Amino acid sequence: MKILVDECLPGYFKSLFPASSAETVQEAGWSSLKNGPLLKLAEDTFDVFLTADQNLQYQQNLKGRKIAVILFPSNRLPVVKEYEERLKQALSQIRPGVFIELKTLQDSSNKASDATLEPAPGADSSAH
Repeated sequence: MKILVDECLPGYFKSLFPASSAETVQEAGWSSLKNGPLLKLAEDTFDVFLTADQNLQYQQNLKGRKIAVILFPSNRLPVVKEYEERLKQALSQIRPGVFIELKTLQDSSNKASDATLEPAPGADSSAH
């Protein structure tokens, strides 16, 4: 599984995966790209895009994408570290085109499990 780490997240994520499986947006040479072109390029090489960009799901049509997206509630390192196990759980269940929002502890007590696989916003819910 190839993982692309958004430039808004700490490079710390790379240390969680084997060297050949994770790359940052900067390492890929795509740091100047906006989200739309970035996702289009990324889905040809990567299986999963990790981000903390809270607007991504509203600004981009994720329907029909081959790349899965995992959204973190924050890009602050202490918060990100709290989500290591949830990230690993989500990655073990990931499917192409799925959007997973890892929720804060407060949010997840009021909502469905943060490891629930959801189709990308705007995607056909009958596809899973």
